[in-house]
Amino acid sequence: MLTHEDKELLAKKGISEQQIEEQLACFEHGFPFLRLAAAASVENNGIMVADEAMQKKYLAAWDAYKDGDRKIVKFVPASGAASRMFKNMFEFLGADYDVPTTDFEKKFFDHIHNFAFYNDLNAACLDNTGKDINALLEEKNYKVIVSNLLEAAGLNYGSLPKGLLKFHRYADGVRTPLEEHLVEGALYAAGKTGKVNVHFTVSTEHRALFAKLVDAKIGEYAKKYEVEYNISFSEQKPSTDTIAADMDNKPFRDDKGKLVFRPGGHGALIENLNDLDADIVFIKNIDNVVPDRLKEDTVTYKKLLAGVLVTLQKQAFDYLELLDSGHYSHEQLESIIRFVQQQLRCRKEDIKDMEDADLVIYLRKKLNRPMRVCGMVKNVGEPGGGPFLAYNPDGTVSLQILESSQIDMKDPEKKAMFEKGTHFNPVDLVCAVRDYKGNKFNLLEHVDKATGFISYKSKNGKDLKALELPGLWNGSMSDWSTVFVEVPLSTFNPVKTVNDLLREQHQ
Repeated sequence: MLTHEDKELLAKKGISEQQIEEQLACFEHGFPFLRLAAAASVENNGIMVADEAMQKKYLAAWDAYKDGDRKIVKFVPASGAASRMFKNMFEFLGADYDVPTTDFEKKFFDHIHNFAFYNDLNAACLDNTGKDINALLEEKNYKVIVSNLLEAAGLNYGSLPKGLLKFHRYADGVRTPLEEHLVEGALYAAGKTGKVNVHFTVSTEHRALFAKLVDAKIGEYAKKYEVEYNISFSEQKPSTDTIAADMDNKPFRDDKGKLVFRPGGHGALIENLNDLDADIVFIKNIDNVVPDRLKEDTVTYKKLLAGVLVTLQKQAFDYLELLDSGHYSHEQLESIIRFVQQQLRCRKEDIKDMEDADLVIYLRKKLNRPMRVCGMVKNVGEPGGGPFLAYNPDGTVSLQILESSQIDMKDPEKKAMFEKGTHFNPVDLVCAVRDYKGNKFNLLEHVDKATGFISYKSKNGKDLKALELPGLWNGSMSDWSTVFVEVPLSTFNPVKTVNDLLREQHQ
């Protein structure tokens, strides 16, 4: 039973009692595994490979589109703290030895001069100890260097978001991922007026730091790339927090008897995406950036994905207008079926048995929904979701990005599909979020609520269950028209650990 205090907390967060009941039911019953038809691949036609002629066609389509009166937005999820990036160095600080022992620790100190943040770290060490990094290394005072990197008295990198850390060195200075995204925006998302719209989702405690960095840097990049920036921020909504449950699936309460809520995972950002005023939205993670010398592939393939998207969107819009007119032949319906099945990759086994009236309703539904084109890279053992052909609640089979938690790994056939996948999802999406009449889709209507997942955590030594909402590019976009295009591995350079910054792609 909810107390008066519980109800006040729900009202403050904007969460209804019905939502709480639905979430507790999820803990009770769990989530069904998704039914797979196959792993998507180039061979089975689930992943498109653009040859040179197609590339030229789609790049031209994007250039023509963005020269129109369109609002293009670059959407960058940037709220995560970088604490996981420094997990190994936190472990070193807490270890019962004082000299680098693991391969990771040795590599960090052997190449410490190569990090873009080296000068800042050196200055922090001088300020706090009166000694520079070289002197501290000479004295084997390794932990002092790491504490100056991670802790608040130094650079505080252990608590800052990745977007604000110094990643790349240039002849004229250093850049953070936030700055690299501003540059990318100028290179592929500037409309005909030269306006670049970039939206970052940030955490409440870091918003002022993001705004301060933007204010300091925006003029420099606007001048360099001859564009005008419109930078905006949003935070994950408290209403997307999910209730924690105890092991009996009852609401979990802390030591003071208060209900415990947890962030609903990146799937909560579908709300932030839904609030954007845009025609086309590029989505890319904050840490997947490279220095300018390697940006060419990134820019080319971003434009290519966008060109595929606007080409498919135009065809879908033309077909919807034809269906609206009421004047179409059976042959025209056949060509719409081919488009939905072959281009939008959405198949229905019994489509041949449908009467024309039912067929038109079905085709309208599949054409008139948000659309996304997703880059897929060849599998090189990186963790992450993969591209699959999966069954939808309505019995159709379409392309979906799935996480391993959505797949029944106890089923040998499904496990083999997952393990033999040729590609994985690098989070490289271009999305169309308006319908053919120019109205914004309500993206919340296209979420598959049966695709969240439950994880096990603890608070103050007590076990709890946490509920993650359907992932942003998984269940939150489940009912979108989805197309996969192969993109080169050179476009995927995430920074998961601090030593990833030592890779050639980030030097």
